[in-house]
Amino acid sequence: MTKHRIYSISVASVYPHYVAKAEKKGRTKAEVDEIFRWLTGYSQAALEAELAKGTTFEDFFAAAPKPNPARALITGVICGIRVETIEDPLMKEIRYLDKLIDELARGKKMEKILRA
Repeated sequence: MTKHRIYSISVASVYPHYVAKAEKKGRTKAEVDEIFRWLTGYSQAALEAELAKGTTFEDFFAAAPKPNPARALITGVICGIRVETIEDPLMKEIRYLDKLIDELARGKKMEKILRA
């Protein structure tokens, strides 16, 4: 089975789009970073280092220091696909991230986004 193309794309190449989507709706880069840190367990310095290295999505999630167990509470539809039904673990992680950024852009409170 061939890998999905998104797996080999660098997180840094998509990151500005996440930030732009959030900022367009009055949210901040700091909130986007908080989502990344909450989901993966990276510190801010480690997150910035991974972005600077051009780490691929596959390597980014594989090296995530402490994936948040509460991420399993993320449900709903993103890109027409129900997140909880995605079987590929890496694709599920990427869609979790997409879903959280989407919720941020839609104006949800951070406590709800971070499943507090």
